[in-house]
Amino acid sequence: MKLTLPTWLTLLRIVMIPVLVLVFYLPYKWTNFASAAIFGLAALTDWLDGWIARRYDLQSAFGAFLDPVADKLMVAVALFLIVQGHPTAWMAVWAAVIVGREIAVSALREWMAEIGQRAKVRVAVIGKVKTTAQMIALLCLLYSVAPHTPMQDIWMGTQVFHIGDWTLAIASILTLWSGLQYLHAAWPSLREDERLARENAKAKKNA
Repeated sequence: MKLTLPTWLTLLRIVMIPVLVLVFYLPYKWTNFASAAIFGLAALTDWLDGWIARRYDLQSAFGAFLDPVADKLMVAVALFLIVQGHPTAWMAVWAAVIVGREIAVSALREWMAEIGQRAKVRVAVIGKVKTTAQMIALLCLLYSVAPHTPMQDIWMGTQVFHIGDWTLAIASILTLWSGLQYLHAAWPSLREDERLARENAKAKKNA
């Protein structure tokens, strides 16, 4: 299997996950900047690998599989760090909504692929808006909840935190909305597949 440049960028994004965790907990005053910068760089590679793949026709089946896995891992780990850094009920709810939706939609896409209907659950515009809001929120929150934010940065960190907190709430609402849209698009196919399964079971029973 030949690895293309977009796939290498995706692999780099996965390698950056443990680096993000390590930097987040380092006992230095610059870790809030570094944590946000690492996540921002990961988000940039996510856009860049897709652009390169489309621009230079470097798409691959392995890359198509790995890219969303890398994205979901990075987002999930960032959310876990943020909840640990700011352990409130609301933050845990937003994190659970986003992670739970990603798991559910991934399972839905896998099911639709099995029945040859994956195209019906392609990424919609609202999904892209949700992703943008989510990335902004995580950048702001990683900057403002790192354990060793210096005292002179507390005021600015508080303002950034509020921006991230509200943006994450908006992203969570959009997450639920887009998830329901995917389910609505897939529902007829799921019902049809269930009907065919019942008919096949009945035919085998009567055979």
